[in-house]
Formats: sequence, structure tokens, C-alpha cells
Amino acid sequence: MGIECQGDFIKVNNVVYPCTVSLAMDLVGGKWKVVILYHLKNAAKRYSELRKELPGITEMTLSLQLKQLEEDGLILRQVYGEKPPIKVVYSLTELGQSFTPVLDAILAWGNQIALEKGEFVSHAAAPSERTRKDHSLA
Repeated sequence: MGIECQGDFIKVNNVVYPCTVSLAMDLVGGKWKVVILYHLKNAAKRYSELRKELPGITEMTLSLQLKQLEEDGLILRQVYGEKPPIKVVYSLTELGQSFTPVLDAILAWGNQIALEKGEFVSHAAAPSERTRKDHSLA
């Protein structure tokens, strides 16, 4: 029996989860959180750098996801300076760094699917192609 079965529920930061998978998915679930963590995996980055590396995300969504990741303790937001323009840098915390093996596994799996079932195209070549995640890969 694994740790996930030691009780009926798991309580973390006053939130009750039915299992450890629910806990993990609450922290990193959604379309952008894992992608943001991936882009912070090897180096701290400013907001503008993340925005350039994630052209498909809106500014509002990026700001919200960064705030949630910070509140959940996965990333650290450091502010430099007191007067505008201030410099804000995001980096992985120790908890965020502990997610790195999962990021590596997701990357390897995504690469495998891309090689077996997909093709790499330039962004300009694909505007009419469907890009939603809900299309089958089969």
C-alpha cells in the first residue's frame, strides 16, 4: 500500500484532497502551469522573457498562473528596486525543483509522440491547422 492510501483524505494548507494525484494536479494542473515550470527549469526569468517564450498565452493568464504557482510555493517572485521600472524575476523554489523529474518525463513523452505521430512545422506554416489540445492523436 502506498502513501496515497494511508487515510481517506489528504489535507494540505487547509485544503482536503481525495488522493495525492488530486493534490499534485491542483498544484500543476491546467494548460500553462507545467509549461511555465518547464521554462523556469534551467534559469530564473523575467516576466517579459516568459511572455516571449510563451506566445500563445495572454498576459492576464500568465500573470494569474504565475501568481498561483507562487502561492502554491512552486516558484519564487523576487522584486528588485523600489521605483519603476522595477525588475521582477521568477525562479523555481525547492518544491518547484522537485518537480523537475516529472518535467523531464513529460518532455520525453511529448518528444516521443511528436516523433511517432507528428511533424515539426514553423508557426507561420500552421495558422489554418487546428491547435486545440482536444484533437485525437490516434
